[in-house]
Order: sequence, then C-alpha cells, then structure tokens
Amino acid sequence: MKPIWIVDDDESIRWVLEKALARENLATKSFANARDAIAALEFETPQVLVSDIRMPGDSGLDLLQLVKSRFPGLPVIIITAFSDLDSAVAAFQGGAFEYLAKPFDIDKAVELIRRALDESLRETSVESGPAETPEILGQAPAMQEVFRAIGRLSQSNVTVLITGESGSGKELVARALHKHSPRASQPFIALNTAAIPKDLLESELFGHERGAFTGAQTTRRGRFEQAEGGTLFLDEIGDMPFDLQTRLLRVLSDGHFYRVGGHQPLKANVRVITATHQNLEQRVRDGLFREDLFHRLNVIRLRLPSLRERREDIPILVRHFLVQSAKQLGVEAKRMSDAALQFLCSLELPGNVRQLENLCNWITVMAPGQTVEIKDLPLELSQEQGSAAAVAGAPSSAVPVENYSAQQHHGTVTAVAEAGAAPGSPDAWLSLLESQAASMLVGGQQEVMAVLGRQFESALIRTALKHTHGRKNDAAVRLGIGRNTITRKIAELGIDGAKDD
Repeated sequence: MKPIWIVDDDESIRWVLEKALARENLATKSFANARDAIAALEFETPQVLVSDIRMPGDSGLDLLQLVKSRFPGLPVIIITAFSDLDSAVAAFQGGAFEYLAKPFDIDKAVELIRRALDESLRETSVESGPAETPEILGQAPAMQEVFRAIGRLSQSNVTVLITGESGSGKELVARALHKHSPRASQPFIALNTAAIPKDLLESELFGHERGAFTGAQTTRRGRFEQAEGGTLFLDEIGDMPFDLQTRLLRVLSDGHFYRVGGHQPLKANVRVITATHQNLEQRVRDGLFREDLFHRLNVIRLRLPSLRERREDIPILVRHFLVQSAKQLGVEAKRMSDAALQFLCSLELPGNVRQLENLCNWITVMAPGQTVEIKDLPLELSQEQGSAAAVAGAPSSAVPVENYSAQQHHGTVTAVAEAGAAPGSPDAWLSLLESQAASMLVGGQQEVMAVLGRQFESALIRTALKHTHGRKNDAAVRLGIGRNTITRKIAELGIDGAKDD
C-alpha cells in the first residue's frame, strides 16, 4: 500500500497527523507546500492526499484541481478553517473526498482518513482488474467463429451484445474484445446488473454525490467514471430495471450522465459491451425491455455456443482447469482416464464451462489418486446419465443428508467411502457433509451455506429434543444455546414435538 501524503505549511499539523497515523501502522510522507507535492507526483502517487487549503504559493485547491485531472480516483481531504465556508464549497465542487475543519479532533481525522483509504483501495482493486486476460480455449468450429468475430472487431469501438447460456464464458469474450481493441491500455470494468439490488444499481453505475441519500457520506465515482477511456461490460443486461434502462439509453445516446444527486453533467468516453442469457426480443415483446435500448445495444451480436455444441473442446478444457486448480492449491495436477473423459463428454452439463470448471475444482480436492476414474466422480453426474451410471457402477440415487434413514444405510456407506472416510469413524459425518456440499456446488446450487446450515441446525435440535423427550429448555441446555434461541429456531425450522419444561 502506498503512503498517505500530508501537505501543510504548519509543521505542528504535519507532526500530529504523522504520529496519529503511525499509531495506526499507516505510512506517511509530508510536504511543507503544494509545489513540492506537485513535483513529487511526477514520480509517485499517494494512497490518500491530505492538504491544507491556504498555503504560501499554490493553494490546496490548485493541488486538488491538478490531482483530479490526472488521478481522478485518488481521494483528497482538504483542511480548512471553520469560518471558511466558501473554501469548503469550492473543495467539494473540485472533487474533494471530504474536508477537515480546524481545529479538528485527531481521532475523527484518523477515522476520516481510514474511510478515504478504504475508498482508494476499492478503486485500485476495481480499476486494476485481472493482471492477464484469461484464455479462451476451444477448437470446435463454433468457437472458431467466435475467434474470427473477435479478430474482425479488434480495431473497432462498436457496441457489442454477447448472447449465450449462463456459464458459457461471455465475460471472457468481453475481456478479449477489450484486450484486442484500441482501448486495451485503459480500464476494463465489469458489472453484473443482476447481482446488485435495484436500489443500489443506479449509484453503482453512475456514482453519487455526498448526501444524495442516507449513508452517502462521501462522493463516489460510478462504474462509468471508473471505465473512462476504456470498456464497461454490463453482464445480464436483460435483468436491468426498466427505469435504469432509460438512464443507460441516455448515456448511449448523448454520451453524458449525472451522478445520483448531482447537477453537473459528466461526459462518458466508454465503450459498452453487454451480455445476456435471455431472449431480449421476447423481453421487448413482453414490455420488460426498452425496444430503443435493445437496438442501441444490438449493433453487433456475438452468440457464444453452449458446451453441448462444442463437446470436442471438453478434453482441452478439463486439462486446463485441472492444471489451473492444482496450481492454485499447490498440488500435483490430476489426470482423467480415457473412460472418465469420454463419460464427461457425454454429459449435458447445463452449467456449461463454469460447471466444468467447478467440477475440476471438486476433482482436485475430493477425488482419490492421481488418475481419476468414472467411479471417482460425483454421484449426481452418474444420475444424469443412466447408461453412464451403469458403466460407473454408481448407486441409482444419492443420499441427501437431510433425508438419511436406516433403510438408506448402504447408500450412505458408499458415499462415505467415496469421500475417503471409513463408515462409523468419528469423521464419517464430516465426509458426508463435504460430499453433499461438493455435489451441490458442482450442480450450481445457490446459497449452499444457508441450505446446509438449516439442515445442520434442524438435525441437531431434533436429536436433542428426542434425547430430552421433547423438553426444549433441557435441549437448549444440552446444546449450549439460549432458551429464546431454541424457541426461535424451532419456529423458523418448523420442528414439531417440542414442549415447555
């Protein structure tokens, strides 16, 4: 992390801030005037800049203006006198993160610098992005068409709409389009519009001014500003709320936008690439997507094939993901037997490349031995393919943890053995849990922690109630939880048979 710069002609102010920040293990660098700080900016930049507003020579506002023109994401805190309201207003108009009014409380000053530091680190992580563009692998004819399209678009700034099923690699294509475009040296910013609540999406896209809404304590740049000069990738554009579609259309039409709560138009020099797994034409007919926005986005359409349409690429992808996963975990890469590889090529894999990658991560962690056979794969894969399950000798049904009963003991023994623990051993239940979690993750299920957590709590409480003959207070004591907690959990989980002591 880079140091925090303090620019003030008052030596006592510099000293106090240096000592306070040193106690927080934060590095600092001080300047007695703006001129020296401006000269230092030619060779390095701070993580946060704290500057007095009135100094001999160049003022803090002059420094602020220069910093914001060259390093727009760098938070600047201006120190100003209490009575100097005009200066404070000018600081905010110039893009200051916040201001400190003299005399200031040192603890509050450190807290403010901490906030600016968090914002600066967030900006750095967003703008830097991945160091290298991940590879797009594929030799199938359908993928060769995609590669040719990327090549034809390499010197263009045209808007592109990428369509394809979930998990097919649409963001990788967007990154490749950016990497091979004239904007390659500028930021690539990706945003999944379906992953952010509607109330926050507008601020995430366009930024907000200080005080624009409750909790907006500072001015914040949105993704359009972060992507200035580069590429903004909007994934799952079909899920964008209708009112925000109007704002996006305005940006694409005239190249200007306003921050939330702002009154000054900001110019957007951004190439927009969008992606969706939905049928946008149908959403237009259903009145869920603006037709004029659809035509703005649909300048060039690039369809990404599903994994079912490029099965010949599965062996290449599997080898790549197994090596990648092994490298991340610091272990030797596993290899697939010919039979196991042929089996994988026969699967439907509705989660496409993403599901295949998750499966390879599971294999690296869970599969015994270095050569992976069909029997070493997750049980639910065998269930998806009846004929393949017969070859694998896998059970016809997996044993969900929550539905375990004595009649299912044989299936459970098999699951425990496959997970690498001996039946009846103290760790057998942990192996079952790991196996179930891995199966859910490979299958693409969401909120795995919440689902398994509810099942785990339910099993514990039911067992404790059975042990105490339904007396919930006794059960709470045995479990080590409070009376109110077990009462609430019984209601939430819909557990019957509990009674007061």
